[in-house]
Amino acid sequence: MVFTAEVRNFRASPSAGAFGVAQQLWAIRQSRLLVFTLVSTIWTETRGINPPPWPILRSAEPYGNDAVTRLRLGVLTPSSNTALEPLTSAILATLAGASAHFSRFRVTEIALDAPALGQFDDEKILAAAELLADARVDAIGWSGTSSGWLGFERDRRLVERIRERTGIPATTAVLELNELLARKGIRRLALVTPYTRDVQERIVANYRALGIEVVAERHLGIRVNHEFANVTADSLHRLIEEVAGERPQAIATFCTNLHAAQLAQEVERQLGIPLLDTVSTTVRGMVRAAGASPAAIRGWGELFQWN
Repeated sequence: MVFTAEVRNFRASPSAGAFGVAQQLWAIRQSRLLVFTLVSTIWTETRGINPPPWPILRSAEPYGNDAVTRLRLGVLTPSSNTALEPLTSAILATLAGASAHFSRFRVTEIALDAPALGQFDDEKILAAAELLADARVDAIGWSGTSSGWLGFERDRRLVERIRERTGIPATTAVLELNELLARKGIRRLALVTPYTRDVQERIVANYRALGIEVVAERHLGIRVNHEFANVTADSLHRLIEEVAGERPQAIATFCTNLHAAQLAQEVERQLGIPLLDTVSTTVRGMVRAAGASPAAIRGWGELFQWN
């Protein structure tokens, strides 16, 4: 690096004390940071939305809140989920300056009995949201699909309570999915999940009440949340192809512990049907809630470019 070379060749004045040497080194560093910032700005302005292959600095200060352009997104995560964190981070890696920060609360199974439903008590989720607020995130997203069987009103109420408790805008995987369906006038939906039959039937019924017909569905009959992440991408792709036979207007992979988000581009090219994965809808919703545009996210499905 140029800065390293300059330090290597640096010769301090014999009369300079330790503090004087530090000041001279600091001046070299600051001048390099200023050039770095100017080049980043020129790159961005001349190449449109394509970011440079380095972070864009807001100022030459190496520390402090304005050191790097940042979009901090806080993600509420089921404790046994192992898929959504790497997927969320991979999606946001395509958006310059964005980062994901996670807070967990206990969820180990998906079922309709009282203990399983009690895992989604708002107070537990709000406690996790308060921890995200300590990181001063710009938006909070519940990356889970529980309102699919609990009722969509649960997520609407949760979002309001998060805002009231933390002062931070919030969204959820399902609310953003439903917003996309409404925006595009989608009334024929296909559903792929790992859930049990009774949970799946509840989800289908809730969409029917919303005026959306689930024209095809596949579910795997799994109850243990940790096991959802073991479903292979090949298996998911096969299920997606099966439901596509009914020619839905969109296909939803409705579980944030499935490794499905990365399939979107291939599925859409192959089948000509948008794939709306709930990890992806969470990311899209958080970016929008923070007042930014998700349009620069490429390679993860056309939903990020939907207006």
